[in-house]
Amino acid sequence: MDPRNLFPEAFVKAAEEQGAAPAAARRLLAAILAGVSPVQARSIRQLQIPHSLCDRVGELPRLQWRQSVRSPVDGFEKIQFRTADGLDLETVVIPLQKPAAVSVCVSSQVGCVMGCQYCATARMIRRRSLQSWEIVDQFVQARAWVQAQGRRVTGVVFMGMGEPFLNYENVLTAAQILRCPYGGAVAAKAISISTVGLVPEIDRYTREGHRFRLVISLGAATDSKRGELLPLAARTPVAQVMAAARRYAAARRVRVTLAYVCISGFNVGEEDAAALGQLIGETPVRLDLIDVTDPTGRYQPPSANELAEFRDALTRHVGQPVVRRYSGGKEILAACGTLAGSLPTPGVVSAITPN
Repeated sequence: MDPRNLFPEAFVKAAEEQGAAPAAARRLLAAILAGVSPVQARSIRQLQIPHSLCDRVGELPRLQWRQSVRSPVDGFEKIQFRTADGLDLETVVIPLQKPAAVSVCVSSQVGCVMGCQYCATARMIRRRSLQSWEIVDQFVQARAWVQAQGRRVTGVVFMGMGEPFLNYENVLTAAQILRCPYGGAVAAKAISISTVGLVPEIDRYTREGHRFRLVISLGAATDSKRGELLPLAARTPVAQVMAAARRYAAARRVRVTLAYVCISGFNVGEEDAAALGQLIGETPVRLDLIDVTDPTGRYQPPSANELAEFRDALTRHVGQPVVRRYSGGKEILAACGTLAGSLPTPGVVSAITPN
């Protein structure tokens, strides 16, 4: 019985059925999320966890920490893990403006089948969805790493390798564990889950009433351009994606966050802003603009003038909040679209390993 693969409430109930008090189950889950194994918890008298519950859970598997690299430019860090079946995955530590605070960007899959043209993850050959415990363990190890540096984790984003909604059950289980006050204790509003626009899953997410922040990545405002960038996701017309976003915004009474990858000469013109305005209509949104980072060099970010003109056009045609989202860690292949289970060339940055 691995509590990292169960909703917190389900673990507490299962432990109660085994004769353990709910409070003891909560303390055990909190200990596990703090990096304490059930075997260790068994001998910590202060925790007061029945030996039978610790034994029932037993020794839990862990991801293998390979190494971490830190960008000398902006302080972003990338941690490379290896799974038991030999697959490499990556987690990014994102420094925030608030002193000593970071957000952890976790992966939900190794590789991705969506085939987004500017994304290195899509070009990985070996692919599979991660189990809930593999997602949670990224957080646990990354949090221990930053705490040792005197920092704290205040947010989690499901924006690493993979399409989270293709691994819906495990992603939502992990998110519930991370927000749980006796789990990861990260506020639900500080946890973001991103999708390229899987409509059935967006609607399911809306029906289930999850309190995490939903981010929908558009890529472009027209089906023709979106088809060039997101070939699999674009099989669903973008108007249907926007309709699902509208249903979510209405149900939650919030602005829905739309992520928009900006590509020079492709989707940042006056006509693109007009298409976005027509697509969004009266739906309350927040538009996050992200510079493309394409390791192949095929797609380039817009120039400062190009982006400024696009933002002016968005003011005219969309008239809703527009935020430029910084995608850091380019030097260490940690920016959006560059995660592929590989580290930068040795000598570019120094590798760091935990003590």
